[in-house]
Amino acid sequence: MQIKVLSVSEVNSYIKRIITADPILYNIRVKGEISNYKLHSSGHIYFTLKDESSRIRCVMFKTNSEALKFNIEEGMKVNIKGYVSIYERDGQYQLYVNEIEPSGIGSLYKAFQQLKERLSKEGLFDQERKKPIPFLPKKIGIVTSPTGSVIRDILSVIDRRFPKVEILLYPVPVQGENAAKKIAYSLKLANENTGIDLLIVCRGGGSIEELWPFNEEVVARAISESKIPVISAVGHETDFTIADFAADLRAPTPSAAAELSVPDYKELVECLSSRQERLVSLMNSKIFNLKDKLNHFKNSYPMKYPYQPIHNYRQQLDRNIEDIIRAIENKKRNNKEYLLHMGERLNSLSPLSVLGRGYSLATTEDGEILNSIDMVKPEDSINVTVKDGKIYCRVSEVLKEDKGIEKEEV
Repeated sequence: MQIKVLSVSEVNSYIKRIITADPILYNIRVKGEISNYKLHSSGHIYFTLKDESSRIRCVMFKTNSEALKFNIEEGMKVNIKGYVSIYERDGQYQLYVNEIEPSGIGSLYKAFQQLKERLSKEGLFDQERKKPIPFLPKKIGIVTSPTGSVIRDILSVIDRRFPKVEILLYPVPVQGENAAKKIAYSLKLANENTGIDLLIVCRGGGSIEELWPFNEEVVARAISESKIPVISAVGHETDFTIADFAADLRAPTPSAAAELSVPDYKELVECLSSRQERLVSLMNSKIFNLKDKLNHFKNSYPMKYPYQPIHNYRQQLDRNIEDIIRAIENKKRNNKEYLLHMGERLNSLSPLSVLGRGYSLATTEDGEILNSIDMVKPEDSINVTVKDGKIYCRVSEVLKEDKGIEKEEV
């Protein structure tokens, strides 16, 4: 029997038919670690799945990768469902992946953890971004399903606690493929209504798949970007969603959200009444104290004798004036005595005083005091002043006084 010579393509095609016909390889589950991960621009994902001693090439086409709820990361341990076939062009077999789940944890929970971590790093959940919940909102917007018990419970609680609040419902689907986009759109639409003071985003309990729209990034960002404070109430008390972290306040249940959104009217009235009574009591006490102080002031000495301080000041002023006059008189008297004393001293030193004692004062015609014979010569005129007038004289002779010389005794 002569064996036919096959081409490379025929061999690869034959091997492919054998592999794809194998019932185990055609529907297989494999666990391993992601390596050499690459996301192609086409949307296809290429990576290698490995364990301690071996590896296999894997490809996940865009139609399947778009359904992933989490991001594939290098080194991630996963469980893969798919089939083994051969890539005929290269003659290499590879694992064609239909589904991927993180090993030991659900894919949705993994996606939840990844998104929560990423948004937290962005600061989307920071306490500084949280807006205060208004104490008494006039209008509340509720983003939830228009059917079911959730909206009825919220309306019932709000009507019981504070029936005067206006409610505006934004009906949205709370589960399903397009629910997240519609929830985000309703949040943005509600922010265009300037009359809304508070938003409640809520739904009842359910599985993680049913609650998943509230774990979508588009909803978290819409809540974070809302200018209106948002209360998130998704599922039961033990359920936590990304929307809860992004909201300004998380309520354990929708009914609890309604409780937190408005005060109890009866309690508020009782509180206001109590505070009113306390305020009136404080005001009465204050008025009583002021009246008592006023009466005390009215009966005080200054009020009974208001002019007495003026009289005292007048008396004091009179005494001060008298003291000033007395001081002035004393000063004048002292100054007069001092002046007389100084006058006497000056008079004793005056040339006139000397003249009064029998002396005279001779001066030249120019008024210079004549104190030497060298200042005049015969026929010069001189003036002689005596105590009771002046004598005009003419010099007839100038005699020089001989002082004599004492001889030394031998």
